[in-house]
Amino acid sequence: MRKYFITICVFLMLFTANAHAQSSTYTVKSGDSMWKIAVKYQIGLSEIIAANPQIKNPALIYPGQKLTIPNIDSVKSVESEVVRLVNVQRANAGLKPLTENWELSRIARYKSQDMINKNYFSHTSPTYGSPFDMIKSFGINYSTAGENIAMGQRTAQEVMNGWMNSSGHRANILNSSYTQIGVGLAKNSKGTCYWTQMFIKPRS
Repeated sequence: MRKYFITICVFLMLFTANAHAQSSTYTVKSGDSMWKIAVKYQIGLSEIIAANPQIKNPALIYPGQKLTIPNIDSVKSVESEVVRLVNVQRANAGLKPLTENWELSRIARYKSQDMINKNYFSHTSPTYGSPFDMIKSFGINYSTAGENIAMGQRTAQEVMNGWMNSSGHRANILNSSYTQIGVGLAKNSKGTCYWTQMFIKPRS
Protein backbone atom coordinates (compact mmCIF):
# COMPACT_ATOMS: atom_id res chain seq x y z
CA MET A 1 0.00 0.00 0.00
CA ARG A 2 1.42 3.35 -0.98
CA LYS A 3 1.99 5.96 1.65
CA TYR A 4 1.65 9.65 0.86
CA PHE A 5 2.86 12.55 2.94
CA ILE A 6 2.34 16.20 2.04
CA THR A 7 2.95 19.33 4.06
CA ILE A 8 2.91 23.04 3.34
CA CYS A 9 5.03 25.87 4.68
CA VAL A 10 4.52 29.58 3.92
CA PHE A 11 6.81 32.45 4.85
CA LEU A 12 6.00 35.81 3.29
CA MET A 13 9.46 37.26 2.90
CA LEU A 14 10.00 39.04 -0.39
CA PHE A 15 13.29 39.87 -2.01
CA THR A 16 14.43 41.18 -5.35
CA ALA A 17 17.22 38.89 -6.51
CA ASN A 18 16.54 37.09 -9.77
CA ALA A 19 18.30 34.12 -11.30
CA HIS A 20 19.37 34.59 -14.91
CA ALA A 21 19.98 31.39 -16.84
CA GLN A 22 22.67 31.47 -19.47
CA SER A 23 23.21 28.96 -22.23
CA SER A 24 26.12 26.94 -23.58
CA THR A 25 26.68 25.32 -26.96
CA TYR A 26 27.16 21.60 -27.51
CA THR A 27 28.44 20.03 -30.73
CA VAL A 28 26.68 16.78 -31.54
CA LYS A 29 28.97 13.75 -31.72
CA SER A 30 28.51 10.38 -33.38
CA GLY A 31 26.19 8.21 -31.32
CA ASP A 32 24.51 11.14 -29.58
CA SER A 33 20.78 11.47 -29.08
CA MET A 34 18.79 14.28 -27.53
CA TRP A 35 18.12 12.02 -24.53
CA LYS A 36 21.81 11.18 -24.04
CA ILE A 37 22.64 14.88 -24.14
CA ALA A 38 19.83 15.64 -21.67
CA VAL A 39 21.21 13.04 -19.25
CA LYS A 40 24.76 14.34 -19.73
CA TYR A 41 23.70 17.84 -18.68
CA GLN A 42 21.02 16.64 -16.23
CA ILE A 43 18.38 18.80 -17.83
CA GLY A 44 15.02 17.88 -19.30
CA LEU A 45 14.66 16.71 -22.86
CA SER A 46 11.81 19.17 -23.37
CA GLU A 47 14.04 22.05 -22.26
CA ILE A 48 16.68 21.15 -24.83
CA ILE A 49 14.06 20.79 -27.56
CA ALA A 50 12.53 24.18 -26.64
CA ALA A 51 15.96 25.83 -26.74
CA ASN A 52 16.65 24.48 -30.24
CA PRO A 53 13.70 25.33 -32.51
CA GLN A 54 16.00 24.92 -35.52
CA ILE A 55 15.89 21.14 -34.97
CA LYS A 56 12.71 20.15 -36.79
CA ASN A 57 12.83 16.50 -35.71
CA PRO A 58 14.43 15.98 -32.28
CA ALA A 59 14.77 12.27 -33.04
CA LEU A 60 17.16 13.10 -35.87
CA ILE A 61 20.35 14.92 -34.96
CA TYR A 62 23.66 14.67 -36.76
CA PRO A 63 27.35 14.99 -35.83
CA GLY A 64 28.55 18.55 -36.13
CA GLN A 65 25.19 20.17 -35.34
CA LYS A 66 25.27 22.87 -32.69
CA LEU A 67 22.75 22.64 -29.84
CA THR A 68 21.96 25.30 -27.27
CA ILE A 69 22.01 23.85 -23.75
CA PRO A 70 20.15 25.90 -21.13
CA ASN A 71 22.40 26.54 -18.14
CA ILE A 72 20.71 26.46 -14.75
CA ASP A 73 23.79 25.59 -12.70
CA SER A 74 23.17 28.43 -10.24
CA VAL A 75 19.70 27.07 -9.47
CA LYS A 76 20.98 23.49 -9.24
CA SER A 77 23.65 24.63 -6.79
CA VAL A 78 21.03 26.01 -4.40
CA GLU A 79 18.89 22.90 -4.79
CA SER A 80 21.89 20.67 -4.03
CA GLU A 81 22.59 22.71 -0.91
CA VAL A 82 19.07 21.95 0.29
CA VAL A 83 19.78 18.26 -0.28
CA ARG A 84 23.02 18.55 1.68
CA LEU A 85 21.21 20.21 4.58
CA VAL A 86 18.53 17.51 4.50
CA ASN A 87 21.20 14.85 4.81
CA VAL A 88 22.85 16.70 7.69
CA GLN A 89 19.55 16.54 9.56
CA ARG A 90 19.10 12.87 8.68
CA ALA A 91 22.62 12.05 9.85
CA ASN A 92 21.92 13.83 13.14
CA ALA A 93 18.86 11.60 13.53
CA GLY A 94 20.82 8.45 12.72
CA LEU A 95 19.19 8.01 9.30
CA LYS A 96 20.70 7.12 5.95
CA PRO A 97 21.29 9.99 3.50
CA LEU A 98 18.96 10.54 0.57
CA THR A 99 20.30 10.31 -2.97
CA GLU A 100 19.67 13.36 -5.12
CA ASN A 101 17.64 12.34 -8.17
CA TRP A 102 18.08 14.94 -10.93
CA GLU A 103 14.92 13.84 -12.74
CA LEU A 104 12.91 14.24 -9.55
CA SER A 105 14.50 17.67 -9.04
CA ARG A 106 13.37 18.61 -12.51
CA ILE A 107 9.80 17.63 -11.63
CA ALA A 108 10.01 19.57 -8.37
CA ARG A 109 11.29 22.60 -10.33
CA TYR A 110 8.32 22.30 -12.68
CA LYS A 111 5.99 22.26 -9.65
CA SER A 112 7.57 25.40 -8.20
CA GLN A 113 7.32 27.17 -11.57
CA ASP A 114 3.73 26.01 -12.01
CA MET A 115 2.77 27.62 -8.68
CA ILE A 116 4.18 30.88 -10.02
CA ASN A 117 2.58 30.58 -13.45
CA LYS A 118 -0.87 29.63 -12.16
CA ASN A 119 -0.74 31.84 -9.05
CA TYR A 120 -1.45 29.23 -6.42
CA PHE A 121 0.22 27.67 -3.40
CA SER A 122 -0.95 24.12 -2.89
CA HIS A 123 0.07 20.52 -3.28
CA THR A 124 -2.68 20.10 -5.87
CA SER A 125 -1.71 21.64 -9.20
CA PRO A 126 -4.29 22.72 -11.79
CA THR A 127 -1.78 21.53 -14.38
CA TYR A 128 -0.41 18.28 -12.95
CA GLY A 129 -2.87 17.24 -10.24
CA SER A 130 -1.49 15.79 -7.00
CA PRO A 131 2.28 15.50 -6.52
CA PHE A 132 1.88 11.73 -6.67
CA ASP A 133 0.12 11.87 -10.03
CA MET A 134 2.69 14.40 -11.23
CA ILE A 135 5.65 12.19 -10.35
CA LYS A 136 4.05 9.19 -12.08
CA SER A 137 3.19 11.25 -15.17
CA PHE A 138 6.92 11.92 -15.67
CA GLY A 139 7.65 8.21 -15.67
CA ILE A 140 9.00 7.72 -12.15
CA ASN A 141 7.61 4.70 -10.30
CA TYR A 142 7.62 4.65 -6.52
CA SER A 143 6.20 2.76 -3.56
CA THR A 144 6.22 5.72 -1.18
CA ALA A 145 6.28 9.45 -1.90
CA GLY A 146 6.00 12.80 -0.15
CA GLU A 147 6.20 16.51 -0.84
CA ASN A 148 7.11 19.68 1.04
CA ILE A 149 6.51 23.13 -0.43
CA ALA A 150 7.42 26.60 0.80
CA MET A 151 7.39 30.17 -0.43
CA GLY A 152 9.41 33.29 0.35
CA GLN A 153 12.57 31.95 1.99
CA ARG A 154 15.64 33.50 0.44
CA THR A 155 18.24 30.78 0.95
CA ALA A 156 18.60 27.04 1.32
CA GLN A 157 19.30 27.48 5.03
CA GLU A 158 16.21 29.64 5.55
CA VAL A 159 13.87 27.19 3.90
CA MET A 160 15.39 24.26 5.79
CA ASN A 161 15.03 26.12 9.07
CA GLY A 162 11.36 26.70 8.28
CA TRP A 163 10.74 23.10 7.33
CA MET A 164 12.58 21.69 10.34
CA ASN A 165 10.56 23.95 12.65
CA SER A 166 7.33 22.44 11.32
CA SER A 167 6.41 18.97 12.53
CA GLY A 168 4.86 17.86 9.23
CA HIS A 169 7.77 19.00 7.10
CA ARG A 170 10.29 17.59 9.53
CA ALA A 171 8.50 14.23 9.41
CA ASN A 172 9.00 14.09 5.63
CA ILE A 173 12.66 15.09 5.88
CA LEU A 174 13.30 12.47 8.57
CA ASN A 175 11.16 9.71 7.09
CA SER A 176 13.25 6.54 7.06
CA SER A 177 11.21 5.07 4.19
CA TYR A 178 12.51 7.52 1.60
CA THR A 179 15.74 6.90 -0.30
CA GLN A 180 15.73 9.65 -2.96
CA ILE A 181 15.02 13.37 -3.05
CA GLY A 182 14.47 16.07 -5.64
CA VAL A 183 14.48 19.79 -4.90
CA GLY A 184 13.07 22.42 -7.23
CA LEU A 185 13.56 26.18 -6.93
CA ALA A 186 11.83 28.82 -9.05
CA LYS A 187 11.58 32.61 -8.66
CA ASN A 188 8.77 34.87 -9.74
CA SER A 189 9.20 38.25 -11.42
CA LYS A 190 9.60 39.93 -8.01
CA GLY A 191 12.34 37.51 -7.00
CA THR A 192 10.21 35.55 -4.53
CA CYS A 193 11.38 31.95 -4.15
CA TYR A 194 9.07 29.00 -4.48
CA TRP A 195 10.49 25.74 -3.15
CA THR A 196 9.44 22.13 -3.66
CA GLN A 197 10.92 19.02 -2.10
CA MET A 198 9.85 15.64 -3.45
CA PHE A 199 10.75 12.40 -1.69
CA ILE A 200 10.40 8.87 -2.99
CA LYS A 201 11.27 5.28 -2.41
CA PRO A 202 11.50 3.80 -5.93
CA ARG A 203 9.43 0.75 -6.69
CA SER A 204 11.68 -2.29 -6.63
